[in-house]
Amino acid sequence: MSRTGAKGSAIEVLLAARRIADHAKDEGALLEDKHPRATCGHLGAVLADSVLQAGLNYTTVVRPRVLAILRAYPNHHKISSLLAVIEDGKTGVFLNWRHHEKVTRFEALVVFMKNWGIEDVSDLRAGLASDEFCDAIQTVNGIGPKTVDYMACLVGIDSIAVDRHVRTFAKTVGVENDDYHFLRKSFCCAADLLSLPRREFDAWLWRRATAPAQVQLTLGV
Repeated sequence: MSRTGAKGSAIEVLLAARRIADHAKDEGALLEDKHPRATCGHLGAVLADSVLQAGLNYTTVVRPRVLAILRAYPNHHKISSLLAVIEDGKTGVFLNWRHHEKVTRFEALVVFMKNWGIEDVSDLRAGLASDEFCDAIQTVNGIGPKTVDYMACLVGIDSIAVDRHVRTFAKTVGVENDDYHFLRKSFCCAADLLSLPRREFDAWLWRRATAPAQVQLTLGV
């Protein structure tokens, strides 16, 4: 399914965006220091983060594993080096994860990237700017639009990943249309109405929902 499709007219998107923006403003979105989601130049860490984050606690489960990859595998920032990990049967060790589902998904993503000529984060960033690539990557088992937008945020594309926190915020302001693409468009439009970069608004929504217990991962590489 294309990232651009949405069940809702442009007017409906704008009305929802206005509700979201007004409530966010009332909640202090324009008053806080601006902290966009961190970006990462290590493709192994980006793919690991993208695969592990679904359904897991970010602070206690995902973040330590991503940081461990950055520390222990600084040279595994390209697809060619990740293919070597797979060929050696070390994917579970690389991810520090035993369950086959996420291990298999990571390996499938690496193979997908190879087949599309993606070698590093710069290539991935260019690919994620293409609807054709974004549609194709969702043929990988377990990869949906939220993971695609999450990955885009990690590599620095100005976007919003519609997770449960975004959906809860939408329900709070009375937005009833829960179609993924409708909500994505609405929250992106709300960020524009607030004159906030979308990644900054995305990060604010995440902090608002998870503070004070959680801390945003810093991927300074």
